[in-house]
Amino acid sequence: MGTTLTRLRHAGLRDLVSGLMVSLVLFGCTYARKPAGPIPVKEVPAPRQAPERPLVIVLPGRGDDLDDLARTGIAEAVQKGWPDADVLLAGVTIGYYADGKIAQRLHDEVIVPARQRGYHEIWLSGASMGGVGALLYERSYPHDVTGLVLYAPFMGDPTLIREVVAAGGPSAWDPGPPPAAVDSDNYQRELWRLVKGWQDPQEGRRIWLACGDRDRFVAVARLIAPLLLKDHYAEIGGGHDWEVWDQGALYVFSRIAALPR
Repeated sequence: MGTTLTRLRHAGLRDLVSGLMVSLVLFGCTYARKPAGPIPVKEVPAPRQAPERPLVIVLPGRGDDLDDLARTGIAEAVQKGWPDADVLLAGVTIGYYADGKIAQRLHDEVIVPARQRGYHEIWLSGASMGGVGALLYERSYPHDVTGLVLYAPFMGDPTLIREVVAAGGPSAWDPGPPPAAVDSDNYQRELWRLVKGWQDPQEGRRIWLACGDRDRFVAVARLIAPLLLKDHYAEIGGGHDWEVWDQGALYVFSRIAALPR
């Protein structure tokens, strides 16, 4: 635990600033203009056209828009691991979080239309801030998607993470009573409450996590990893960037492709 705490202290200021920005945006900060239109998407059809194709939805990190996401190589990495999968890149930039309704918007504008097009197996994935979006979706619509694939998700300010570490990890940590509503003061604790539930094997088997071994969030990823099935956590050489997450996607989706259906 000492090493984890040391790493958290070293990353503390940078993560705290990032956390404050995400918190403000998620719950109405005025500097992030809320887009007027629907969430933009880009479809990447599967290279192998199976009759019952799964869908992998990818949410970007804080600094990326849809064009940036399309240039990362993430769709190609997913499909290299799982040639049967269609990929839907969703341009959920930071402004889409501004009204605190990101889960509802993902449901209404992305997930429901996908189901109407005939998709039954849907995986929701997200990197960094996109991981927050995926987790908030799971909290609001539990089990609505087949599973989550998270790449170095932002999991809150160092003070909260140190609280989880001091308790002995998320399994032993007590989040307290659930709030009446999620807001900027409690959403990070609610992310960890959701993670704590993954100690149930039926929950943990739906979650996959990848992180760079030099990522500033790797200590957090290592806190989560024991709740998942053994091969559901991948630690890859590198930092907090798409090159690492592309490798993580190849690792994860090649294994998801091999699951019995």
